Amino acid sequence: MSTAGQVIKCRAAVAWEAGKPLSIEEVEVAPPQKEEVRLKILFTSLCHTDVYFWEAKGQHPLFPRIYGHEAGGIVESVGEGVTDLQPGDHVLPVFTGECKECRHCKSEESNMCDLLRINTDRGTMLSDGKSRFSKDGKPIYHFLGTSTFSEYTVCHVGSVAKINPAAPLEKVCVLSCGICTGFGATVNVAKPKKGSSVAIFGLGAVGLAAAEGARVSGAARIIGVDLNPNRFEEAKKFGVNEFVNPKDHNKPVQEVIAEMTDGGVDRSVECTGSVQAMISAFECVHDGWGVAVLVGVPSKDDAFKTHPVNFLNERTLKGTFYGNYKPKSDLPGVVEMYMNKELEVDKFITHSVPFAEINKAFDLMLSGQSIRCIIRMED
Repeated sequence: MSTAGQVIKCRAAVAWEAGKPLSIEEVEVAPPQKEEVRLKILFTSLCHTDVYFWEAKGQHPLFPRIYGHEAGGIVESVGEGVTDLQPGDHVLPVFTGECKECRHCKSEESNMCDLLRINTDRGTMLSDGKSRFSKDGKPIYHFLGTSTFSEYTVCHVGSVAKINPAAPLEKVCVLSCGICTGFGATVNVAKPKKGSSVAIFGLGAVGLAAAEGARVSGAARIIGVDLNPNRFEEAKKFGVNEFVNPKDHNKPVQEVIAEMTDGGVDRSVECTGSVQAMISAFECVHDGWGVAVLVGVPSKDDAFKTHPVNFLNERTLKGTFYGNYKPKSDLPGVVEMYMNKELEVDKFITHSVPFAEINKAFDLMLSGQSIRCIIRMED
């Protein structure tokens, strides 16, 4: 029986207030409006960004809210004007988007869509400024335009990538955020050459994905930099073959790396958001050709300084957003890399829990035990 055009009642994990366990509630999900699609979420995973805003460390806390932005699902119904998706399509919702009309979307160099780029403050839909979620007649706010901690959700069509239906959603769902962010930072932006050296700052999920990008690119030396030595063993699975803990040295880590590599690494990727790590990542690359790429998101008032001579000596500093991937255009190709065994995804997934136990996923992440925990919506 078709549910198109009807309000759907389903389970969602609602955050009623900051830092308190999510509550599984029956909510109502309104039909998609113009340029929107309603998705049945089958698998979702927890990312640090969800935890950060759930803890209300973001700029504008907004509750009650349904978090979640890494997921895989199936299109249930489409709103007016949607032509590139239809019910039954397998999709990944994404926290950013691609309207295909703005200057960014028309540029080969940018993925920062004017209409749909990430907005952590907005809790409603673009078309009418209203939420599609409610309980007892009261609205529940959206998160990142995705809100995947719900059995059904509504997204703007530009934030939904159609993928190969043969791809296992319980695996490829993790590609919709962190893995692409790190992997793309290396392969699309740093672009290390075969046999080169790469330093990765921060060995969380994004840093491990950046290391995977270096491995796939054929880098010979992949140096992991992290303050937590417990991460080093796991990182070997992602191609990291040397490790530096800044706490083990009485000089700046960029000097340690320069000594290890005869003047500096060819490429570095910073995945922590720490200003000190950003300086180190830039200053540890070799003069003449070294490229440093910043991925980590800093605090609001952060700034850093480095000597201009570092630039004059032909070092390059770049930033990236979502690994420079355009969600609708590029994400299907990343899924195909996984299907063709060019990109390993399974090793990022360390845990799996049923939807009713979603709070366990938060515990696993906060205790540092999980890289990615898959939440099974139908269990």
